[in-house]
Amino acid sequence: MDVIPVIDVRHGTAVAAARGDRANYRPLETPLASSSDPVAVARGFAELFTFPVLYVADLDGIEGRGSNASLAADLASAVPHARIWLDEGARPHEAAQRIAEGVAMPIIGTESLAGAADVTALRALPPHAYVLSLDFKDDRFAGPPAVLAEAEHWPHSVIVMTLARVGSGEGPDRGRISEIVSRAGDRRVYGAGGVRGRPDIEALHRAGAAGVLIATALHRGMLKAGDLGEIAGL
Repeated sequence: MDVIPVIDVRHGTAVAAARGDRANYRPLETPLASSSDPVAVARGFAELFTFPVLYVADLDGIEGRGSNASLAADLASAVPHARIWLDEGARPHEAAQRIAEGVAMPIIGTESLAGAADVTALRALPPHAYVLSLDFKDDRFAGPPAVLAEAEHWPHSVIVMTLARVGSGEGPDRGRISEIVSRAGDRRVYGAGGVRGRPDIEALHRAGAAGVLIATALHRGMLKAGDLGEIAGL
């Protein structure tokens, strides 16, 4: 079972995500780092546990203000043992460039897809070379309906992102994650949003999830190194 720590970045600063209300995210304060510099936060995660993957949301890119150009390379250099999963609002043609660069695994969030042309281009990408984030806002799917409907076109790794539960402490959307798992075949499904600690992670494991994306619980000390080691063995 993979636990993947998350760093949300706006204007070069790590911020605390809450319920997908991005306009009100504030600079992150965490006992794991002395500042809200994303590199410091990444190193803080690495000191807590040897996570195999680090997920980074470049909010400037997602919101169309231009991406933090060196962010992926800076984090890859800071935590060389971890693969970087990067969500920067990339559409398929932009993700193809990221794949060619090889610095980070691009995340394609369905909220960033514009229509039929993007859906067609998405199907042409190598399924092992990117991660698809199925984004849900206000309990509704955010993106072209065909992407959600046609599981046969999903890549090898899929995130179920429930934005309203991010940083909420309300627990993950187990029903939705279970439904996606039931349709995903042998693809790896990751739950994101609301994961509070070990009981939630174990429940999602029983539901068939391959892993979780998590931030708040790590910053609040709800998961210790020993827990993370045991969870990795599930």
